Amino acid sequence: MTPQHPLSTLRLQFHKGFTFADALAHVGYFSKLGISHIYASPIFTARPNSSHGYDIVDPTQINPELGGRKGLARLVEALRNAHMGLIVDIVPNHMGVGGADNPWWQHVFEWGRHSPYAMWFDIDWHSPDPYLHNKILAPFLGDAYGVVIDQGDIRLEYDRYAQRIQARYFDNAFPIALADYADILQAADHAALAPLLEQFRRIDYRLPFLDIQSQVNQVLAALATLSLQPAVEAAIHQALATYSDHRIEKLHPLLERQHYRLTWWRNASDQINWRRFFEVSELAGVRVELDEVFEATHSLLFELYAQGLIDGVRLDHIDGLAQPQHYCRKLRARLEALMPNRPPHLRTPLYMIAEKILAPGEWLREGWGLDGTTGYEFMDQVSALLHDPQGDQPLNALWHQLSQDEKSFHQHVEQARRQLLSENLVSEFEAAVHALHAIARADLHTRDYSLASIRRVFTEILVHFPVYRSYVTVEGMDVQDQELFESTAIKARRTLGHVDKPLVDIIFSWLRGDLIHVQQPPAISDLSQRAITRFQQLMPPLCAKSMEDTAFYRFGRLVSRNEVGSDPDMFTLDISAFHDACQRRRSLYPGNLLATATHDHKRGEDVRARIAVISQVPAQWELMVKRWIEMNRRFHRRVFPDEMRYVAYEAPRITHEYMLYQMLVGAWPFDLQVSDKAGLQAYGERMEAWFIKSIREAKWMSSWVQANEPYEEACAGFLKNILDPEQSSEFLTSLVQFIELIAPAGAMNGLAQTVLRMTVPGIPDLYQGTEFWDLSLVDPDNRRSVDYQQRAQAFHASPALAAQLANWRHGGVKQTIIHQLLHYRQEHPLLFEAGDYQPLYAQGMHGDKIVAFQRQHAEQRLLVVVPRFCHALLTHHGTLHLGNWQDTRLGNGWHLHSRYRDILSGNIHTVTDNGLTMAQLFSTLPLAVLALEPT
Repeated sequence: MTPQHPLSTLRLQFHKGFTFADALAHVGYFSKLGISHIYASPIFTARPNSSHGYDIVDPTQINPELGGRKGLARLVEALRNAHMGLIVDIVPNHMGVGGADNPWWQHVFEWGRHSPYAMWFDIDWHSPDPYLHNKILAPFLGDAYGVVIDQGDIRLEYDRYAQRIQARYFDNAFPIALADYADILQAADHAALAPLLEQFRRIDYRLPFLDIQSQVNQVLAALATLSLQPAVEAAIHQALATYSDHRIEKLHPLLERQHYRLTWWRNASDQINWRRFFEVSELAGVRVELDEVFEATHSLLFELYAQGLIDGVRLDHIDGLAQPQHYCRKLRARLEALMPNRPPHLRTPLYMIAEKILAPGEWLREGWGLDGTTGYEFMDQVSALLHDPQGDQPLNALWHQLSQDEKSFHQHVEQARRQLLSENLVSEFEAAVHALHAIARADLHTRDYSLASIRRVFTEILVHFPVYRSYVTVEGMDVQDQELFESTAIKARRTLGHVDKPLVDIIFSWLRGDLIHVQQPPAISDLSQRAITRFQQLMPPLCAKSMEDTAFYRFGRLVSRNEVGSDPDMFTLDISAFHDACQRRRSLYPGNLLATATHDHKRGEDVRARIAVISQVPAQWELMVKRWIEMNRRFHRRVFPDEMRYVAYEAPRITHEYMLYQMLVGAWPFDLQVSDKAGLQAYGERMEAWFIKSIREAKWMSSWVQANEPYEEACAGFLKNILDPEQSSEFLTSLVQFIELIAPAGAMNGLAQTVLRMTVPGIPDLYQGTEFWDLSLVDPDNRRSVDYQQRAQAFHASPALAAQLANWRHGGVKQTIIHQLLHYRQEHPLLFEAGDYQPLYAQGMHGDKIVAFQRQHAEQRLLVVVPRFCHALLTHHGTLHLGNWQDTRLGNGWHLHSRYRDILSGNIHTVTDNGLTMAQLFSTLPLAVLALEPT
């Protein structure tokens, strides 16, 4: 039986500084480590110098900055020779539209609704704003439009390569409609251009572009030819300069006639009339639900799959799509239909996963044709498992005491959602409100419900909706959505006035598609479908921005629980709940990725693991934090009133200072010494970038839209001072002492989550470079270059695992565990793909500190035992040796066979009728992965 899924994946972030050729140089190391598939960030052509690849501008080409088609082919050849595969990340929801690099978007700018691509992007051509009727808002100016015009920052240019007249604004190019070419070129006053002007005027620009394409191409080619004549070229440039220089008389009226409306970037939130990715105006939503868009944007993907260059697909942000379930099924069907075209030895099952944020207790809907998600939910579960419940209340009390903030995390989320709807996502919200109001106006029984009342009720629905989105389709809604709507309706009615309560059920009847499933005029059904889609595409950015990019930076009880896919109100997860999640994953999605670090994480996997130890020592933490606050109070700065504040205030605020201490403790490099001034400066620069970002994301004292520079400068100065060994030696010494106190237990957490990721149901995913300790911060810090040569050298020189414990700070011990377990997976693939999962529970004094289970397939058995809450069990300061287990044991009620070999240490363990004692299991290593010895 051939495995249906990859055995393991390694996520690589490709960009101009790390290309296909760079990855090819390390294929040997990846293979020896035990990786079965490279899991690549987007490889299609993105904006120049993109650091991530999610701003794709041409999905029909391989990004030349990464090495192009030839570079990809060479990488794939090396992977095949190493018996490895390739999974690619694709971006079906949006495309990059900033700058001048997206030909489809530029064509819409040039031709407006007459462009064949006008319907490819989710543009509202009937905006209620009269200034945007049949226009696209172009919020790409760095200042107010009038200021930009006055400063002369917009100038007309002729791009001979594109054969277009453009309004150039720094890196942005806005094509001028061809209907204006004759008037512009007439100012050139050159005889050679006269016949051409007549040709421009004879074209009927009211027709769709495709009807006049041949005429357009001919006249543009003629213009390009004429422009090669120096005299004509000079005349053209002079005409364009005339328009550019006469900004009010000529340039402004010309720009006003275009199919776009140029505006300040800050206006996007209030005025934008096209769907963005979240609130990023450089990324425009794509209507991939349309067949022609689907085929055009996936043509290269189909080609790569048919030729055997890729083996699987990761789908980015599927919740942004109008119909994600239909899209996923359609994509799987199209790819699987290409299977006969693939080389015979590569006709293995298609692997397809999707990025999906799931709320606690929520599971990926079945029947979508997906093998699972990218694994955020596992990252949450394993992290919560390692947080000691005894720390919950003390840390909660400390947070409330310091911050004077009694709100729960979810109350912060609700508050953030209201703020986002009124400030950041105004246009998207208003578009949905108007869509609902249009339904109300279409029925005599609801036409008296005002726009204002619908806005009030819809706000409460959005504020209380508990998950990223619903999935109502023309076929109806499932039980899960029905329950979500009912529970949300109850919460919404509680926060509404009496007069608005009846409207809750009416709006929900529209959102669940009642008007689609009864006899209604087509216009009503269309209005209903539009409102449903607006609602479903508004919820994901609202949910993500309110949680991950706002509340995570306001609620700071313990930031290790403030992670993508996590709910900080759920402080911990007990062992039985963890086992239940593993069993359900095995049943529903055995091919689900198991991630503990991603390109989107808020802090590295071992940063979270170390901060989690604070839950084991809350009293010591409280004592230290209060000492640090007093020590560093002298570095607080009084910030005087500015345009954002009316009274003076201290910087940093205690909430920001408290979260900063957690991050300093969690991310402190193992080799950083208090005497290392250069090292402290480098660490401070990384931490400052995180600090300022965290302040802006909180959207209280500062924000990305309106940066409070005096406050930010004061906070940056505070950080520099406390990391200055000449000014803060006492603080730094105290900080490092506390780090040394918890770092071994943090490392144990890191190793425990590593072993669990390699052995529970699912596919282990390794984020680039995290085979060593991952002490990264939020992006872009977590996307820094990786020294693979260093890792390869350590890999080749690594001694036995037990010997590496003495030098555990280096990280080689983690690398070796990953290597050994990945190779065991390769040797026993069906044990992990098809094997069952049997929870085991330890007995004795420290039974709650043991996570254990057995995997079995046929005669193969694997017993996994890892500790948690290890701080009190570490026997020697600074080591990873565990002791004091007392009577803790795994009983033999599960009828284990008698002899097991520890894959990691090589030790043989004999199981007696009394089971296995922890003292016996952990005599050499602080965790155990035992394979049944053949009899």
